[in-house]
Amino acid sequence: MAEENFFERVYVIARQIPFGKVTSYGAIAKALGTARSARMVGWAMSACHNMDDVPAHRVVNQKGLLTGKHHFDGTNLMQQLLENEGIKVVNNQIVDLEKHFWKPEVES
Repeated sequence: MAEENFFERVYVIARQIPFGKVTSYGAIAKALGTARSARMVGWAMSACHNMDDVPAHRVVNQKGLLTGKHHFDGTNLMQQLLENEGIKVVNNQIVDLEKHFWKPEVES
């Protein structure tokens, strides 16, 4: 199925996000050559919540908002995981996003 293949390609990139860094759904889509598929990347990330080797907490929206946080157990688990990596989060948004942003199309 094409969707499963796409999801696996998303996970390959997500696994490369360095500790203490984040990227966006759109940046992953662009790196895959499917710039208009950010929403599909979001679906892939929400489908991987049982995959311990995919750091889904490191994928946020383009403004640094923790839009996927409701897919994590507990109310603030996504934020806690990011803060454990030294990323400050205020009002569900990453502080100083530019400092923490990882561009997969450049660095992968």
